[in-house]
Amino acid sequence: MDVPRVKDVLMALDAITGGRVVTDLGQYTRTSNRFVVIKSSGIPGKAVMETPGLVFGDPEQPVRKLAVTMTLTESQIELAGAMDIDAIVAHHPVADAANSGGVPLKFYLSLYGIAVFEVHEAFHGLHPGIPFLHGHRPVRVDIAYGGVPGNIMYVGEPLDGIRTAGDILHRLEDFMGFARERDALEGDRELRDCPDAMETVVATGPQLLNGTPGAPVHQILHIFPHTGFSDAHLSQALSEHPQVNTIVASISRVRPSSPLVEKAREMGLTFLVGNSHAVEILENGMPLAYALHALLPAVEVWLFRERVLALPLERAGHAAVREYAQEMAGRFLLPSREAIRPSGR
Repeated sequence: MDVPRVKDVLMALDAITGGRVVTDLGQYTRTSNRFVVIKSSGIPGKAVMETPGLVFGDPEQPVRKLAVTMTLTESQIELAGAMDIDAIVAHHPVADAANSGGVPLKFYLSLYGIAVFEVHEAFHGLHPGIPFLHGHRPVRVDIAYGGVPGNIMYVGEPLDGIRTAGDILHRLEDFMGFARERDALEGDRELRDCPDAMETVVATGPQLLNGTPGAPVHQILHIFPHTGFSDAHLSQALSEHPQVNTIVASISRVRPSSPLVEKAREMGLTFLVGNSHAVEILENGMPLAYALHALLPAVEVWLFRERVLALPLERAGHAAVREYAQEMAGRFLLPSREAIRPSGR
C-alpha cells in the first residue's frame, strides 16, 4: 500500500467537510470560500485569519503518523517531534508565534518535518455529536446566529430517556468519564503532596445554574457563550422558539451572575452548563480522528489531549527547581534584588 502524503490528508479533510477546506492557495485572497474568515477583537496586531486546510508543509511529504488536536502549542510540537509524527490536524486556527512558542511556524515545524492543518469553522455543524452528548436532537442548527461567524446555536428535542435536567447531567457524567478524571486528579494530588491541585476538566464539570435536577425538559436551546452569544441573542432565540424551557451552555461557561442566567431566572427557565472546552477534543476531535483514520487506513492516528494542572506556586515543580526559580528572581529580576524567602521542600 502506498504511503499517504500531506496532499492526501488535505483531500481527506475536504471530503470530511464536504468541500469546505482550502485546496487552492488562491482561495486565501478570493471570496470563494466563506470559511476563510478573520477573527479580531480589535486589539492592534492580534487578528488572525482562519484558513481551513494546509497551513504549513510540503504536499508531497509522506504521512505515516498523524495527530489530531484542539489547539496547537509548542508542547505539542515537541511531543510530535519526539514521536515522529508527520502531520498535525488542529481544530482551532493556527497563527505564527502564538501557536509555535513565540517563533515563526516555519522554523519550528520544519525542524521536525511536521505539516500542520486547521479546520475550525469548516468543521462546525458537520455532525450532531455535541447536542447528542447533551441529550438532544437538533431541529435547528445555525453556525452564524445573528450574523456572527462561529456563533453556533442549536435548538433541540430531548432524546429518549432525557426527561429532566438531572438526566442531562447524568448523561454527561457517563459519556465523558468524569469519575476517571477525578481519580486522575486525586492521583496527582497524592503524588505531589498537594491537596489544592486543580485540573480543568474537574474544575469545569457540568452544573445547574438555575432550576432543579428534577425540572422537566421540553425543548432545549444549546448555546456557546464564548462565540459572542449575547443576552440580546438569547431574547431573540427565545422569541423564535417559545417552546424552549431549558438552556444548555457548553464549550465555554458563564457565571451565575451572567445576564444570560439572569434572563433565564426572569423567565423561569432551566439553565445548565455542560461540557467545557477542555473535553472538546473528545466531542469534536475524536470523531474527526476516526473519520481521518477511515479514509487513510495506512496512517497511524493519535489524539493529542491537553491537560492543564494548576498548582500553588510553593508546590509547583520539584524542590530543586523551586530553589532555582527563587534564586533567579531574587538575583536578576527584582529591582531591589531582594532575597526571596525559600519555600520548604
